Amino acid sequence: MHRKNKLNSFYFVTQESAQYHECSFCCDNAIVLVCEDVKFFITDGRYETEALQYCNAQTQIKITHDVFLELIDVVKSQKIKELVFDPLSLSVAEYQRLSSELKDVKLIAQSNFHQELRKCKTPQEIQKIAFSQKLNREAFEEFARFLGKSAGKSERELQFFSKTFLTHKGEYPLSFEPIFALNGNGAKPHALPETQSLLNNGDWILFDAGLKYEHYCSDMTRCGYFDGEIDFFSPKPHPKYQKLYDIVYKAKEYAIENLREGMSAKEVDALARNVIQKEGYGKYFVHSTGHGIGLDIHELPRISPRSEEIISEGMVFSIEPGIYLPQEIGIRLEDLVVVKNGRAERI
Repeated sequence: MHRKNKLNSFYFVTQESAQYHECSFCCDNAIVLVCEDVKFFITDGRYETEALQYCNAQTQIKITHDVFLELIDVVKSQKIKELVFDPLSLSVAEYQRLSSELKDVKLIAQSNFHQELRKCKTPQEIQKIAFSQKLNREAFEEFARFLGKSAGKSERELQFFSKTFLTHKGEYPLSFEPIFALNGNGAKPHALPETQSLLNNGDWILFDAGLKYEHYCSDMTRCGYFDGEIDFFSPKPHPKYQKLYDIVYKAKEYAIENLREGMSAKEVDALARNVIQKEGYGKYFVHSTGHGIGLDIHELPRISPRSEEIISEGMVFSIEPGIYLPQEIGIRLEDLVVVKNGRAERI
């Protein structure tokens, strides 16, 4: 389903997620030019067969050795006077070339404009994200069983093995490189796996991972106490840090239960953050409460203390509060929600 262009202008995109959204196909060297109801997929000969096979009916395929030269030629032939682009995805050299060759065209820079266009998801998109998250949960469960046989293996080994379960043995791509961290390494929100850190009884595991189903991402974080086995969805109590886990869980659930359509994103962030602050751990919650998710792992809206974005029907985003005690432990719990009938519904 293609949404009506809200820009009242012509635009082009280079990001693969935006290409796919417009044309039902993407590749690593292409530009999509949108001219009202007509789209031009500009790429090179390596992708001609796939572009002809997969691009939707509204798309015209342009094969060239120089995608920006072809873009310039099409813009001129279409007599375009204003052209929107995302400055975050265009190099200085590319912008200088376009502005030099398209002197009669007003180039309008709008950061993340395409994510803005697809911020509220269609029912079909929501179904794909939900199925992606279902597959993700299954992978978490399978990986947990594997961990029960993996004492003595390093973080790096286990992060590598997790990909087999997340991809369902290669059937699906990853949303991002999974985060697998033990004990104090988990206090780094985006921890890199370490070779010298080995899984042993008594360890605390943090696992953050996702996969893609038909290009749509999933994302989940779970953590728990390992005593020869682990259940990410019903973790055993931690003998020392259970209070912190309970605070994070309460913050997540409180935010999900109380967020409403019409709130600002910073008000949603405050729902989770205030729970943690009231318990005296506010300075250890070092990131935003959530992020949008869809064709990209990080999309709009941003659920942060500074975001004025208004929460609307159809938005899909994460709720993922955390507490991170340096050198000791990291605790983060993450669910995805969709705004439906004015409230959050867990995906």
